[in-house]
Amino acid sequence: MDSSSSVPLQNVTPTSVGSRRRLGLSALLAVAVGLVVSQGVMVLMLQGVGIAGMGFVIPLTLAWLLALSYACSFSELALMIPRAGSLSSYTEVAIGQFPAILATFSGYVVVAMFALSAELLLMEFIIDKVYPHAMPPLSVALGVLCLFTVLNLFNIDIFSRLQTVLALVMTVMLLVMGLGAVTSEGAGSISTLVATSGWNPLGLGVIALTAMAVWGFVGAEFVCPLVEETRRPERNIPASMMIGLTVIFVIICLYCLGALLTVPQAELASNGLPHYLFATTVFGEAGQVFLVSAAITATCSTLNSSLAAIPRMLLGMARSGQAFGVFKLRGKRSGAPWVAVLFVAAVTGLPLLLMHDNPDAINLLLLAAALAWLLAYIITHINVIALRRRYPNAHRPFRTPFYPLPQLFGIAGMLFAIWHVSPSPEMTVPIFASAGVVLGIVSLIAVVWVKCVMRKPLFKPEPLAAVPGTSSEKINKQGDLQ
Repeated sequence: MDSSSSVPLQNVTPTSVGSRRRLGLSALLAVAVGLVVSQGVMVLMLQGVGIAGMGFVIPLTLAWLLALSYACSFSELALMIPRAGSLSSYTEVAIGQFPAILATFSGYVVVAMFALSAELLLMEFIIDKVYPHAMPPLSVALGVLCLFTVLNLFNIDIFSRLQTVLALVMTVMLLVMGLGAVTSEGAGSISTLVATSGWNPLGLGVIALTAMAVWGFVGAEFVCPLVEETRRPERNIPASMMIGLTVIFVIICLYCLGALLTVPQAELASNGLPHYLFATTVFGEAGQVFLVSAAITATCSTLNSSLAAIPRMLLGMARSGQAFGVFKLRGKRSGAPWVAVLFVAAVTGLPLLLMHDNPDAINLLLLAAALAWLLAYIITHINVIALRRRYPNAHRPFRTPFYPLPQLFGIAGMLFAIWHVSPSPEMTVPIFASAGVVLGIVSLIAVVWVKCVMRKPLFKPEPLAAVPGTSSEKINKQGDLQ
């Protein structure tokens, strides 16, 4: 999950947001780049380079290009419908209520269920590795989850004002690990590495690791809900995502290269905590303190972000009739959507309780989350195509270059990544079963909800002119509303 998405949502009101455009390119870059603090990224990238060696740069490049494609789609949608909402705001006017509900739950609630649990488990395992048996099992993970649940119930956000600093610090940490490894005395040479194992030992099969590589580039779209607070959004929204994703690509490449030159490739592929192995190999005992600090900071920031943002997505959906009305309940003094906060905390804690004694569950949770997020991105691309067809003359401050090629590339590439989401045959069934069961339940509830509660067709789009934040005069009524 993106850790920098923790904007001060608790203090945002429609009036203040509409009247104060205070976020520039640097602030949005902090949001877009902040996803590198995720421990899940640290783990999956190192395991990927352990499997593929130098050839991992191929899926990394494909994942970066796929990320740029979703950045184009989100930029076009966010600036065409400039409201502080979530993916459901775009999807309901593009392809209907059912996909709007499915996209939001798939891309955010289900991802939180899997990815936040993985982050908390990683933090638990790292602390136990450095300080073995110092605390009872799950005490740290559940304690942190309870702490930030309570803080968000009282609308206390201790990270929102520090996000730019956190994003910068964690980015520097990854750079330090990569550069420190490449320049260390114990580092091997690239020529020796290539001579020993080949440049790309997997051949064309390396492309199947694209789904694993994609996890390093998800979450940059969290800049889009900030569109109402952004100065020159038509420039800064797309620029922040595209520059941020490119910075991330360079950092991850350096990070992976450093690990490959200092740690045996087979150990990177098989170790459940390869970032711990990497840090201690390069920095010794100091690496333990370094990694524990990074793990706690990253996990707390990511968790706080999600407990601030996702409940407010559920609040907005409830107000639109797309979710249970109970999610509209807010604390009288704090204003926090307390039912939604408790719901997100509960779905995060459930996998913790079920999988806490299984280190291999980390990969399962992260790849199941990647599958769900990719589904949401596919729906995003479809949204752009649908709105281009239905409203060809609507005002679009940002238009996707070379449309529809980025959307078609994104859909095809993400379908391929979903099909090959498992890095090994034995993990295929558990990954698809975990994600499939949860998404199946969500889909069933969404169908019943749209048909029986909302009493609307599943795939009938809402009128664009009826969306708050979209002025009717920007729509060509003679041809676009047919």
